[in-house]
Amino acid sequence: MKEIFATAINCIDGRAQRPVIEFVINRFKVDYVDLVTEAGPDKILSEGKERAIIESIKRRVSISIEKHKSKIIIVAGHYNCAANPVGEEEHYRQIREAVTNVKDWGLEVNVYGIWVGENWEVVLL
Repeated sequence: MKEIFATAINCIDGRAQRPVIEFVINRFKVDYVDLVTEAGPDKILSEGKERAIIESIKRRVSISIEKHKSKIIIVAGHYNCAANPVGEEEHYRQIREAVTNVKDWGLEVNVYGIWVGENWEVVLL
């Protein structure tokens, strides 16, 4: 049986891990979700200022694509993020911009953004 993977770029916050994994498995019908974690990745990827961190994220995402044949990348942001303490609308904007920036990496995969809300519910943006 072929194993199907997706890749989630998610915050290091442990509260956001399970909701993201469960949502991605159910929504995209994959078997596994490779996690690339960073503190406040929506901010980092939308601003594009921290080049070393972005290159590290890109390298880890590339491993998931190359070795696990992941065809889906998720960029997640979440409520009450310690590393990115902005309002929900600003998170939405950052997630959408981060998705655009990740698409510009030219990895030939589908890229989506998701928001993990106050009650740990997940919304596809």
